[in-house]
Order: sequence, then C-alpha cells, then structure tokens
Amino acid sequence: MVTALSRPTPEPNSDRVKAAIDENLLTPRFYTTDFEKAANLDLSYGEAGLQAMLEEMRADYNRHHFTRDESFEQSWEHIQGEERQAFVDYLERSCVSEFSGFLLFKELSRKLKGRSPLLAEIFNLMARDEARHAGFLNKAMKDFNLSLDLAKLTKQRTYTFFPVEWIIYAVYLSEKIGYWRYILIYRHLEQHPEHRFYPLFNYFESWCQDENRHGDIFKALLRSQPQMWQTWQSRLWSRFFLLSVFATHSLTVHERAKFYEMLGLDAAEFDAAVIRKTNETAARAFPVSLNVDHPEFLQRMERAAGRNLRLKELAQSQAPRFVKQLRKLPLILGIVGDLLRLYLIRPIDAESLRNTVR
Repeated sequence: MVTALSRPTPEPNSDRVKAAIDENLLTPRFYTTDFEKAANLDLSYGEAGLQAMLEEMRADYNRHHFTRDESFEQSWEHIQGEERQAFVDYLERSCVSEFSGFLLFKELSRKLKGRSPLLAEIFNLMARDEARHAGFLNKAMKDFNLSLDLAKLTKQRTYTFFPVEWIIYAVYLSEKIGYWRYILIYRHLEQHPEHRFYPLFNYFESWCQDENRHGDIFKALLRSQPQMWQTWQSRLWSRFFLLSVFATHSLTVHERAKFYEMLGLDAAEFDAAVIRKTNETAARAFPVSLNVDHPEFLQRMERAAGRNLRLKELAQSQAPRFVKQLRKLPLILGIVGDLLRLYLIRPIDAESLRNTVR
C-alpha cells in the first residue's frame, strides 16, 4: 500500500510542459476522415439503436465522476527511477490517445451539424467524455511534474486520413479493447489492493463504462452499414483491423512490462486476457473473429513483441547506423512474417454463430 505523505509546495516553474511527444510505430495517431461521406451515411438500419445510445449519452452518468479527491493530495516522489518513467509513459500515451479521440469526435460533430443531427449530437457527447478523460490524465501527469500542452500538440501533430469505414472498425475496437484493459486492471486491484499505488485506478470501473458505451455506439453504426458486415471484403477488413489492434496492444503491453509489474500483473498473461475478451466481444459486431485459441496465435504474437523489444534496444544502442539497419531487417521481417501467418489462420464465422446458443 502507498503511504500518504505530506505534499511539498512545488517550486516555481518546476513542472515540465511538453508540446511534442516521441514518435514511434506504437504512438497514438491523430485521425481525420471523409466528413462528406460521414454526413451522408444511411442510418435507417440502425437508427433505433443509435437513438437509444443517444439517450444514454445524454444522461451523462459520469458527469460527477472525474473529480480528484483527497487521495491525490500527497507526494509521489517515492515513485522514482524506472518505475516512475514507466508510469509517466503510461499516463502520457493514454492522455494522447484520449485527446486524439476528442479531436476526431469534435470535428465529426462540427462537420455533421445540420446535416446528420443524430450523429452530430452523439459525436459531440463522445467528445465531451474523451475531453474529461484526457484532462484527468493530464492532471495526473502534473503530480509527476509533467504535463502536455494539448493546444500545441493539436497543431504540431500529423493527421492520418482514414476512410469512414476504417474509422468505424478501428474506433469500435479501440473503445472495446480499452474497456477490457480498464476493467481487468480494476478487478485485479480489487483483489490485490496492495498494488494500487496511485488513486487513478480507483476511477477505472466507471471510466471503462464510457469506453463500453462508445464501443456500443460504433457497433450500432457498423451494423447500420450492411456493406461492413455482409460482404466478403468486410470479412477481410474485419480480420485486418482485429489483428492490427491486437498486435499494437501486444507490442505496447510488452514494452510497458514494468508498469504491469508495478500492478502485480504478468504482461503476457494480461495481454492474452485482453485479446481473448476483446475478440469475443468483437464477434457480436464483426462478421468474423480471430481464432485466438489456435496454438500459434498467442505464441507468434508474443514472439513479435519480443522482436519489437529488440528493435527498441537496437535503436538505443551506440552501434553505427548502417549496422543498426542491418540488424533491424531480420527483426522487422520476422514481425511481418508472424503477423502475416496470423492473418492467414482461418477465422471464426461470427455471423453464422450469431443466432446460435453458445
């Protein structure tokens, strides 16, 4: 258990404000899309479900949730070294991810206003939630004398264009995998409170319900577009986005192994649990799910994560650049080969199982 300490008065200008973050393959991206196409989506197949989700969002069950209580009023200087860096890195990436969602949803709301009123209001309320999450995380970073200048970050980051369909697939999975990350950590810490080293984790149960609601909205949006689940192309795209999100999660979790160790979790076991739960959830929306119980699936995913760690170590080494490039090539090819093999594993036909009892 963390012992509460009196919080010292911070020295003037002691906090470090960042307007940029280190870029790599796993850094959360900022996205834009085809707003014209989004405004013209035919929602007739899923309007009732989306309307129900809008009413739930209007209720704003978490409007009083993101208020820091007295448990934050202590010093965190006893968290130092590798552990401090691991936790700050977790907070930073999480804050950027939430802020990325805020920017996308806010812009969608603005562009769709007056053209698709239902979606415009839904996206506005989702942006509200993401702004709360990002703000809460940024306040947590200040406890460790660091914060992000989100206004400057907005202008300086490169925006990646995704077609509307890709946005729907990717955001649905992002929200659902976020739900499982939060709830599994929360449940673990309920059983092992001695590992709850910072009060942020007390907020994860209600927090993850925001993620779940957002995922349900994108599920209703996905199912309102028959071409996203009835066609052979949709089956290929579903496999691609499932594998992409799982691979990103797996590589990130293994990079953050120290953070999960601080929580009393094994990174590989946590990664496997999140993948299994998210895959099971995705089967309710996607036409296919991945066969994560195939003997090679988690084995190859973990091997790719190990190669990624070696790439990171190589990047930080003092070896000459051309030597680094030579050593990187087999590692990159190995990761690509593992992921390609996983993509080719026969998926599970979720659509045919939708109306069966399991």
